[in-house]
Amino acid sequence: MNGQPTPGEQPRFTTLGKLISILLVSGLIALGVYLVLGDQLFGPATPTDTPSAAATEGGEPAISEVKVDVPKLSPQAPFQYKDNIVPIEISEYAGYAGLIAANGGLEPTEGSLFFKNHGFKVKLTVSEEESWSALNEGKIAASVTTVDVLAVYGKQLHAVVPAQIGFSRGADGLVVRSDIKRINQLKGKTIATAQFTEVDFFIRYLAQEAGLAINALGSYDATPHPDRLNLIYTEDGFSAGDLFASDLKSGKNRLAGCVTWEPKVSEVVDGSGGKAHVLTTNRNLLIIADVLIVHRGFAEQYPKVVEGLVQGLLEGNRMVRDKPDTQLDVIGRAFKWTRDDTKAELAKVHLSNLPENRAFFSGAIDAAGSFAGLYQLAVLAYGSDLIKDPPDPSRIVDARHLDTLEKGGLFKEQQVAIAPIRSAGGGSVETDPLLSKDIRFLFEPNSATLDLSNKDNIANLDAIRRMMQVSPGSTMLLRGHVDNARVADFRKQGGEAYVRTQALRAMELSKNRADTIRKLLIERYSLDPKRLDVVGRGWEEPAGADSEQNRRVEVQWFTIE
Repeated sequence: MNGQPTPGEQPRFTTLGKLISILLVSGLIALGVYLVLGDQLFGPATPTDTPSAAATEGGEPAISEVKVDVPKLSPQAPFQYKDNIVPIEISEYAGYAGLIAANGGLEPTEGSLFFKNHGFKVKLTVSEEESWSALNEGKIAASVTTVDVLAVYGKQLHAVVPAQIGFSRGADGLVVRSDIKRINQLKGKTIATAQFTEVDFFIRYLAQEAGLAINALGSYDATPHPDRLNLIYTEDGFSAGDLFASDLKSGKNRLAGCVTWEPKVSEVVDGSGGKAHVLTTNRNLLIIADVLIVHRGFAEQYPKVVEGLVQGLLEGNRMVRDKPDTQLDVIGRAFKWTRDDTKAELAKVHLSNLPENRAFFSGAIDAAGSFAGLYQLAVLAYGSDLIKDPPDPSRIVDARHLDTLEKGGLFKEQQVAIAPIRSAGGGSVETDPLLSKDIRFLFEPNSATLDLSNKDNIANLDAIRRMMQVSPGSTMLLRGHVDNARVADFRKQGGEAYVRTQALRAMELSKNRADTIRKLLIERYSLDPKRLDVVGRGWEEPAGADSEQNRRVEVQWFTIE
């Protein structure tokens, strides 16, 4: 016998074989039940069973994929105005306190200023999700955002901007390792932030002003560019702070810092054990401006409702600005904040009034960024690879309701009131400028006379003026430099004595050139002379071997923090 059954004979199972077969069948049945009903019988898996999409196995936030194109938004659709209610989406941010105050909370009510004065109700919804597609699709009538985001999505957004809400004043910050004292020192290093958000724009703007190009990294394994500021992205600004905090704790030194928002800024610094500090915030760097955006079709069909929204917003802003204590409870309930937390958060925003709105959109504002100016800064900061053919900012703005309110004289007692916010120590951080920037001005040979017919010279003057404009109270030191290419020739002609004589002349020429720039800034833009200082460095601090690079004016920017 070979152990095989003979033809026509049924195979027989031993007792052990039957037992094994029963166990196998039972196991398969149990597995099927678990796969189909597992969550119902045993509950969903806990976070420790499966890492979430937002976290790595080590518990730190996951690094997001770099977007090489601006995300596509849904196509436009009409908004259906129902039940006399205007749905508006906001986020958990004190800058939107005026809308909450005017509405008496989040829910639509006949007690709101919108209903009392204009006959319609407003429903405010707090959400941290980006609602741009929902706005396009007509699922909401209006939302809130910042000007830099409009520059990113502007071509796709089916919306108009009828009013500015305010400025962030300290809610966003750059936290870095303690040995980093200025933006220029971030060259070759890596910073964590969140792509296409205000914190992304914030660091891109600072890098641009410091002359640093941006390099985006898709992972920790990617090699940082040695001559650029490298950015690594997380899901949001809070996650960027957590990622940097984790890196500080691990001692791996993969990150030089993060750009995030409060309260994460303070949390990272306080928990670092002295390893990190705030390099700067937007407390006195007014480049993050919040605006109201309204579905374009709704704005065209119901202009009186939009006018009521604008007036209600400005009335609410006035209520919070003039008597903040009376509004702490209603704002706190909306965001589930305590009175103390609400008061602290309101200190980090500037709610704009009517004349500030008018100056913001006209470009006349001289103590903060204007709409067109910030829009253009964002376009330049992101670059043409990301923002292709941006629409003109005037296409997005609809300032007619502000014009109507001004003519009606409802806010005639108001004035532009944007001023520097000084800490207890006060003054500029004069030992450490926030950043330094080399600017190449074209002077006549061996002269301090600037060629004003040269377009680059005018553009460079404008660039300095814009830096001063967006940062009230900031000061600048203009450091003149000249070329050192002829030092060897001077030594041959007359020895060290002749070199010293020429060095003194070079020092004087460089100072005179810096002084020329200062005078032009004062004359052309009416800048406060006290905010501009000059020094001549001659040929003592060459930028490199290139003679053209050494004939320059270095700008050191000191901001108040």
